[in-house]
Amino acid sequence: MSTPPRAPGSELVFLKLGGSLITDKARPAMARREVIERLAGEIAAALRLQPGLRLLLGHGSGSFGHVPASQFGTRQGVTTPAQWQGFTEVWRQAAALNRIVMDSLAASGLNAIAFPPSASVTARDGALLAWEMHPLSAALQAGLLPVVFGDVIFDTVRGGTIFSTEDLFEHLAHSLRPRRILLAGIEPGVWADYPACARLAEEITPRSLPAILPSLSGSQAADVTGGMESKVLQSMRLVEQIPGLEVLIFSGEQAGLVQQALLGESPGTRLHNPSNP
Repeated sequence: MSTPPRAPGSELVFLKLGGSLITDKARPAMARREVIERLAGEIAAALRLQPGLRLLLGHGSGSFGHVPASQFGTRQGVTTPAQWQGFTEVWRQAAALNRIVMDSLAASGLNAIAFPPSASVTARDGALLAWEMHPLSAALQAGLLPVVFGDVIFDTVRGGTIFSTEDLFEHLAHSLRPRRILLAGIEPGVWADYPACARLAEEITPRSLPAILPSLSGSQAADVTGGMESKVLQSMRLVEQIPGLEVLIFSGEQAGLVQQALLGESPGTRLHNPSNP
């Protein structure tokens, strides 16, 4: 049984457009421009239909950032001249994809503004140390659409590292307390029987998580920030820590699903904590 749509309101929602959705992860630096344009249109349509919705958008780096990041081992740390060269290449690729996304959002009439993590986030040994949140919060307050994305980060221990959009969302969720986090990728949800992929898990709770863990698997393509297992475990931590939060993992490949999710429907797999409503 699907979850009924939520009533329109002024709740805050996070939406991630996965790197596997907006790029061809088998081909370096290949954006799926038609998909990005369609998704921008769905976001614009949802905001027109529900003007009270506050939205924070994130997107992955897909075949732009993950390929050089894997080549140079950027996530693990940056110390040598060659690794710093890789660090800047990952930054350049992530910024290039972000520009494509931002241009599509603007073409759909959205007042979107990007907040590159490399310019504002500092880490300590892979964990977030500091993030000046006022500009992003001010953008939300002004009714703009703030956009974050997977990016390189300076790290006081490792020199440099990479934060995925989920890493960023994890911190932002504790600060901003969204009601829903929507993770749109290419999979229709979380498979309960991977690798057969014949049965989706309609919902995952802290109680049911252990039974589904054996079915979780990483991405086939280069993905230095983890695959489905990492996504589910991070999401479950959040629903256990933040009362009332729910996370949806679903496909953005099917036209209209992102718009429907933004309007309160629950496609794909719903992660929630019944004991922390």
